[in-house]
This record gives sequence, C-alpha cells and structure tokens, in this order.
Amino acid sequence: MFKIGLGELVVILVVVLLLFGPAKLPEIGKALGKAVREFRNALKDVNEDAEKTGKKEEEKK
Repeated sequence: MFKIGLGELVVILVVVLLLFGPAKLPEIGKALGKAVREFRNALKDVNEDAEKTGKKEEEKK
C-alpha cells in the first residue's frame, strides 16, 4: 500500500514533535497503541464470527 522510508518517517516524527511537544508524545503513543490493539481485536472477532457463520451454513447443506 504505502511504502514509507526512513527519511519520510523522520520527517513525520519531527512534525509531530513540533505540533504536540515532547510532553504529549507518550500520551499520543499510548492512545495510538490502544486504538490499534482494539482495532485488531475487533477484526479478530469479526473473522471468528464469519468463520462460525460459514461453518453453520455448510452444516445446513
């Protein structure tokens, strides 16, 4: 999808540092990590539900 190199990553980090300051970075990182974790768990739940539904439909046939 997107290929971000080391140079682009450094530029993004510098911009974030300038916008939010060093005191807010740990809070932002924690919130971002929590959001990614919740998103992965939601995807896992959706996949498990889809597999269960698929198995139930196969059993009916």
